[in-house]
Formats: sequence, C-alpha cells, structure tokens
Amino acid sequence: MPLLDHLWIIPALPLLGAALNGLLGSRWPKSVVNAVAAGSTGLAFAAVLKVVQEFSSLPAAAVPWVRAYFPWIVAGKFRVDFALQVDQLTVVMLLVVTGVGWLIHIYSTGYMAHEGGYYRFFAYLNLFMFFMLVLVLAANYVVMFVGWEGVGLCSYLLIGFYFHKKSATDAGKKAFIVNRIGDFGFMLGMFLIFKTFGAFDFATVFQKVAALPVDPLHRFGTLSAIALLLFVGAMGKSAQVPLYVWLPDAMEGPTPVSALIHAATMVTAGVYMVARSNTFYLHSSVAMHLVATIGLMSAFFAATIALVQTDIKRVLAYSTVSQLGYMVLACGLGAFSAGIFHLMTHAFFKALLFLAAGSVIHAMGGEQDLLKMGGLRKKIPWTFWTMLVGTLAIAGFPPFAGFFSKDEILLASLTSPAGGVVTYWIALLTALFTSFYMFRLIFLSFFGSARYDEHSVHVHESPSSMIVPLVILAVLSLTGGWMAAPALLEGGVNHFEAYLSPVFAGIAHLPFETQSVSPPGSEHAYMALAVASSAFGLLVAWLFYIRRPAIPAKLAKFFDTPYNLLLHKYYVDEIYDALVIEPLEWVSTNVLWRGLDAAGIDGAVNGTADLAQDLGGQLRRLQSGNARSYGTWVIVGAVALTTLFLWLVA
Repeated sequence: MPLLDHLWIIPALPLLGAALNGLLGSRWPKSVVNAVAAGSTGLAFAAVLKVVQEFSSLPAAAVPWVRAYFPWIVAGKFRVDFALQVDQLTVVMLLVVTGVGWLIHIYSTGYMAHEGGYYRFFAYLNLFMFFMLVLVLAANYVVMFVGWEGVGLCSYLLIGFYFHKKSATDAGKKAFIVNRIGDFGFMLGMFLIFKTFGAFDFATVFQKVAALPVDPLHRFGTLSAIALLLFVGAMGKSAQVPLYVWLPDAMEGPTPVSALIHAATMVTAGVYMVARSNTFYLHSSVAMHLVATIGLMSAFFAATIALVQTDIKRVLAYSTVSQLGYMVLACGLGAFSAGIFHLMTHAFFKALLFLAAGSVIHAMGGEQDLLKMGGLRKKIPWTFWTMLVGTLAIAGFPPFAGFFSKDEILLASLTSPAGGVVTYWIALLTALFTSFYMFRLIFLSFFGSARYDEHSVHVHESPSSMIVPLVILAVLSLTGGWMAAPALLEGGVNHFEAYLSPVFAGIAHLPFETQSVSPPGSEHAYMALAVASSAFGLLVAWLFYIRRPAIPAKLAKFFDTPYNLLLHKYYVDEIYDALVIEPLEWVSTNVLWRGLDAAGIDGAVNGTADLAQDLGGQLRRLQSGNARSYGTWVIVGAVALTTLFLWLVA
C-alpha cells in the first residue's frame, strides 16, 4: 500500500497514542504508557521515512502531491476539503517534527519518571504531535489553521502542566492569550484571501497570486495586507517582537516541553507558514522589508537580554527568540531556503541544548541557577560533551551545523534588496553575542569550582534513556549542515537549497532573488569574519568567567543602569502591565463589571424584581380581612365603573 495515498496515517498515529493514554493511561503501568507514547511517534517517523522514499520517485510534474480525503466544510459555493499534501518543504518539516519529536519522547520517559500526571503528560505530548503534523501536511489554509490552533492549545496544556504552581498556570495563560492576538491577524488574513481569490487551497491561491504584479515599496495593496496579516500570526507563534513575551515564561513547563515545543516544532510554525506563503511575500516589497526588520530586531533584542540571565533555561529561551529572529530575517530577505535550513539545524542543536540543560537540572536536583552550579564537567561528562557540541553549533563554528545555516543568512543580508551593510553588521554582532552568552552558560555550569553544597546535592549522570537522545542530537548538530558544505568549494552546490528550489521557484523572476548575487568581496572572507566574531565571543566569555572571574561583577557595578535594564529584560513585561493589562483590568472592573454588568444588567433585573415586590406589598394591604374596608372598596369600585360607563356613553 503506497503511503502517499494515505498521508492521514502519519498524524493519526500520535492521535491514537494521545487517545489511548488519555483515556486508559491512568490504569496502566508507566512501561505501557511509554510504549504507547514513544511507539506511536516512532511509527509516525517510520511512516514519514516511507513517504519520503515514495516521494523521491515521483516525477516533477506530480509535485506537490495532494490528496483530498473528504469534503469537510460545504456551504453553497464555499467548499473546503480535508486535504493533505507533500512537497520538498513538507518533507523537511516532517522529518524534523517526527524525528526530533520521537527522540524527545524517549528522553521524557527518563526525565518525567518520578513526576505526577505521567500518562497525562504523554497524552498532551502525543496530541501536540498530531496537531503539528496536521499543520505541516495541510494543503489549504483552513486545515493548516486547525493544526495552528491545536498546537496553541497543547502549548497551554504543557506549559501549565505543573498546575499546582501559580507561575506555571500564569505562563500557560500568557502563552494562550498572546498567541490568540497573533491568531486574530492570521484569521483576518485568511478571510481576505478567500474574499480576494475565492479559495483556500494553496495550489489555487498561489497560482492566482503569481499572475499578479508585485506591490512596490511605495504601494500598499491587497497582497501586502494579506502578507502582513499572516505575519501577525507568525509573530505570535514564532515569538517575534512585540509578541515574544510568552516564550521566556513558557520555561515553567517541563524541560522536554521546552525542547519539543519551544525549540524544534511549534515556534517554527510561523517561519514555516511564511515560507509556505512565500508567493504572497515575494509580491509585496513592504511585507518583505517589514519581515526582515522584525526578524533582525528580534534576533538582536533577545540576544542582548540573554547576555546577563542566570536561569539556564531562560538563557536558552531568549536564545530561541534570537535564533527565530534569524529565520524570520532570512525569509524577509528572500532567502527562504536559508531560513528553513536554519530551522532544521536549530531544531537539532536547540533541542540538544534544552535536553542537556534538563540533564543538568536533573543532576542538580532541580536547580536552574547558573550561579549555583560549577565544576560539573567531570561529574556528568556525557551531558557536558553533548552540550558543548550544541554550543559550538549555535555559535557558528565550522564544521558544526549552525555554521552553514547562519552563514547563509549573513551572506543573504548583504545581497538582498531588503538587507544591506547595516543589516549585516547587526546580524554579525548578534552572532558574537550568541557565542558569548552560550559559552558563558558552559563556563558557569561546567567549569570552575562548585558553587553548591556538595553534601546535600549529589550530582549524577542521567539515565541512558536521556543520554542516548543527547548523543543522537549531538551527531545531527555536527553533521546536519554538511549538505551545504560543497557550496564552499568553487563550483560547488548547496544540496539543501537545490532540494527546496522547486518550492521557491518563484524567486527567480522577482525582485528578492538572492541566490545568484555575490556579496561584495570574497564569500570566504565573510565566512572567516563570521567565525572570527564567534571566536571573539568565546574568548571574552573565557576571560570573564575563567581567567578573570571578578570582571563581570565589576562591569555590572560600573554599568549599573544598562546592566539592570538587561537583567530586567528592558522592563517589557512591566510596560505591558502598565499600558495594556492594568487599563484593561480597570475597564473590565469599573466599566464592564460595575457599570454595565452590576449597575446596568443586574440593576435592570433586580430593579424589576424590587418594583414587583414593592407593588405586591402595597396591594397586599388591600387584603386586610376587615368587612367594612371591603364594603368601602366595593362602593368605590361601583362608583368608578358607573362614572366610566356614563362618560363613555355620553
């Protein structure tokens, strides 16, 4: 049976796992829960491998491979099918989601072994995988939106998994609300797509868009409006300025959640959607410039905050925002394949870094403060060496994966009409910051003397269920970028870019084509400059935290104001509270509740009841039981009726 005809099986497998564990898991031992959760995702990964094998033999004319399984929504002329598709971009995303997701499921069996709600955790994790796969496989915007909203729901459930902690439940609500803001823009973009093109399926819509002229920089047309509304959704999901604030707080969830949702899958959904919708963006100069600007701002802004954070997971959280900024920057520059390439390599090394951080936290008995670690290198060597590989990859040292993907983005920043010299230098400075804060993390946690009570904290290496995924991800973080390595040689080819070229074929005749443009000077010189910036960041981190560990405290005291600004994350949360949260609370309390609800609605209802009660009380007095009173009222009534009758006759 060719699986290409039955693509629904891929998301159905983790959905089945979620249903089984969710309904029956409370009665099962952990070994059965593990088998269902990891087994369903492992089978989904195997199914993806089979689909990739079958897809590779398809003729070019049959791509994208689309299958509509049944009419889903039919209302008059409006029709949406439950349709799934596979093309080169889908293949990359499927391999990343199922491959990395499966490793994280295996890791979780060790990390969550002593946690309560074990079956519930894996049910949520499987459900998330289902929605993410629906998002990636969707052949139209409506099916994509189902997956889009589903991963948002699952993020709320997983971030707030420790629901007995107020900080966790607050973080879950924050993620849910901020993502709803972005999703509102996404929905408006979808409505405008249907109003303009009368369809939601990708093939029809993109074909119609391709026939339209490009909106120049001075013109804001319908295509620009659609592109920017869709990008509002991407800003929420992929945590870009100003909708990034949910992701650092999302570290309240279990560490495997951080690795799966906030490194490898959900947060990349926005980047994937922009890349999938590349035809819209390539037809809007305004959208391209704005996307590139937001991506660059997010990359630099988050990197500066990460420089001084002391929570190991929070450093990685701001690093994620920064790296997502690189991906968004690449899409805004028109280098979509470079953005997806960095998405893939980032999934490898950031999942590795989060899982390794989880291994450190596991070894330290739950401690996450870098200032309370130190000297762990020899006590947890597997964790150290794998985390070092991830650090070298994210810092952009050759031959690690991050070097190849980040270098493509840096070169694109010089060659794209939406980039330039300023863009390049800001992106390069961000790379330097990345190297510094990541090696700061390594030196504070693994080197120097122990800054914890060695009698009360018994540091120990993680079990094999946690170490094996780390080793596999470390290998991928080393080798995952080598598909682009031949391009470094004269006449060489970037095989990853060549593989995705059919998806982004429209770039060839539009103003944002970057692949054939060479940067001024030698490409190898720019590569050397990028590596030098990473090496400089490493050197400064070594000087500050190994050679002269007193320097950071002196600098923090000397530069007190900027240090506190970074330490408090530019007070963005406080500003949002003052400008958004508190005014909304005041309006909801004083206007909507006390004014409209209590005084208006409740007042009208209660006032009617009070009036009826008062009137009834007055009428009750007529029933006194006094015969003389009754006789008087009879006479008064008779006189009144007689008078009325005579008046009417006259």
